[in-house]
Amino acid sequence: METNFNPITQRRLRADRHIRELTASVKLSYKSFIQPLFVDEAITEPREVSGLNEVLVETGNSVLNTIEQNLNNGIAKFLLFPVPAHKKEKDFDFDFAAKSIKKIKETFGEDIWLASDVCLCSYTIHGHCGILNEDHSQLLNSKTVEVLSQYSALLANAGADCIAPSDMTDGRIGAIRNKLDALGYEQVSIMSYAAKFSSQWYGPFRDACHSAPNTKGLQNRKTYQLSPFNINDAIASALRDEKEGADILMVKPAGLYTDVIAKLKQQTLKPLAAYHVSGEYAAIESMAQQNLVNREAAHIETWAALTRAGADIIISYVSKHAKQWIEEIAY
Repeated sequence: METNFNPITQRRLRADRHIRELTASVKLSYKSFIQPLFVDEAITEPREVSGLNEVLVETGNSVLNTIEQNLNNGIAKFLLFPVPAHKKEKDFDFDFAAKSIKKIKETFGEDIWLASDVCLCSYTIHGHCGILNEDHSQLLNSKTVEVLSQYSALLANAGADCIAPSDMTDGRIGAIRNKLDALGYEQVSIMSYAAKFSSQWYGPFRDACHSAPNTKGLQNRKTYQLSPFNINDAIASALRDEKEGADILMVKPAGLYTDVIAKLKQQTLKPLAAYHVSGEYAAIESMAQQNLVNREAAHIETWAALTRAGADIIISYVSKHAKQWIEEIAY
């Protein structure tokens, strides 16, 4: 007797949007997204950043309107990058950053979650992430950690919900946690840039924050940021930060480092944040402007890859569109 052969197929699970949503192993949620914000003390009008389409460096007042627009789009979590008007070698003035946080939190209160980046690259004349020795040949770890701890305390006192140290100096998580706890800020969390690589993909960000290294001493950040060739160092650094008190561990950049996210996910129960950085963002935007990719679909595909690798949180410059895009075209 002749029998009809029915090939084993998975195509029924792809038949329409509804079944694709039901059976997807990756579930994106706009509630998992953080929107970066730049606020610059030296400007009186918002300014554009080359490569960062739709992203502005804000004034102290305009940033409030931007946050309001994000809230209307469903995004309530933010990572603030304060940019001071003046740069120094030491004795930095963190007043603008503290006032910015205080103003934002007084305006929006518990409607938002506000993390603040903590680093010295926007404050230093030489553009490095900490204090350098006299001939600018070396970053001084202990002195940098001391200043970052003081800076973090000021931000917590101003109302920051989370401190996000991005400097990559050794021991700064433990020092900041101890400082915050001693001052009664146990409720303030720490999102550590735990696996931050010395990368070529930060270009537009450095323009936004005026933070490119510019000294005859250290020409780059390879002595304190991670090497793309050493995943073991990345995992060890992240697990060290966890032990020192980090509540969230971040991998930065994200798109080229999904293997780091995946490997770290196997070794920690802490939430993992993936920062899709300015150069990665600009690459998609540039291709979209040339009609080489569909903009929305390309960002969503990236988010799916980060989530599939193990990211619990996504930091994207287009987070403000996450709710609409996920609901309308993701699946």
